[in-house]
Amino acid sequence: MPDRVTKAERERSWFRGDCHVHSTVSTGGELTPEQLVRAARAVGLDFLAATEHNTSETHEAWSRHSAGDLLVIPGQEVTTLTGHWLALGIEPRQRIEWRYGVRDDRIGRWVDDVRRVGGLCVAAHPHAPYPSGTLMYPYQAFDVVEVWNGPWTSGAPWQADNEAALAEWGRGLAAGIHQGRWLPAMGNSDTRLEGQIGIPHTVVSAKEPSTAALLSAIRAGRSWIAGSATAQLSFTVSADGRSAGIGERLATVGAPAVAGAVVHGVPSGTVSFHTERGEAYRSPLDASGAGSAELVIGAADSAFVRVEVRHREGHMAALSNPVMLD
Repeated sequence: MPDRVTKAERERSWFRGDCHVHSTVSTGGELTPEQLVRAARAVGLDFLAATEHNTSETHEAWSRHSAGDLLVIPGQEVTTLTGHWLALGIEPRQRIEWRYGVRDDRIGRWVDDVRRVGGLCVAAHPHAPYPSGTLMYPYQAFDVVEVWNGPWTSGAPWQADNEAALAEWGRGLAAGIHQGRWLPAMGNSDTRLEGQIGIPHTVVSAKEPSTAALLSAIRAGRSWIAGSATAQLSFTVSADGRSAGIGERLATVGAPAVAGAVVHGVPSGTVSFHTERGEAYRSPLDASGAGSAELVIGAADSAFVRVEVRHREGHMAALSNPVMLD
């Protein structure tokens, strides 16, 4: 199967980034900003977001170690009483209040403050099994959902339940697309220790690696999530000579659409297509980790189609935001 590329994708590039990163300033953080920036470069990231707990006043410590090959986006992890969220793209010394819970009905003010400066609000690790880690706010309060936080399965008692987060996000896709406001998925490492950065990270299609361009693309869902730099995914849907890529909308005009995925770097894994009816098709990948799959689908069958790539043991290797079908 040919590796299709849409016109819009030809006008953009793909950038890899990790938007949930903690240094020694945060609880449990053992690495300095300098060490984390060096580690981000080593694993092939183009950008990261500094998301210390409840403060953004350390941005200067991060930015002095970044250069043209690595963008550092100012951010904050807002650790409220009933769930955490990421404020990305805020002003360097902008502080987002965190001392409230879902019953206080105060989150809207602080989310609006982030959006007012062009920032992005992310529901963080919604199924984290520790006090305040489980998100009690509705997803619709945010712009994006962090469905993949840290290793897909680590066995650690504090590890977020990524399968639960993915299932909850997936259940809301069809209704959200129908209502005209669906929330894209993203993945981040929540790094605190050596060797964690980039596991996973979000791969973003943008015109340039600037804060505004990257956050705009993430908000639009023009991204997919990779468990490592070795995972490669290309996913498009075509119908009657027209094509759409991840996060885009395709008008099928009654014609059958062909969803095509090309994968590299996942030996003996599987690639599967998912619609509003659940898993629609699954195909194995060979021992080299390369392979492709196709699914014929129409807008009458589903409002969207998305892709999951899993390792042989079932852990996630990559997953995409949807392509919408009209």
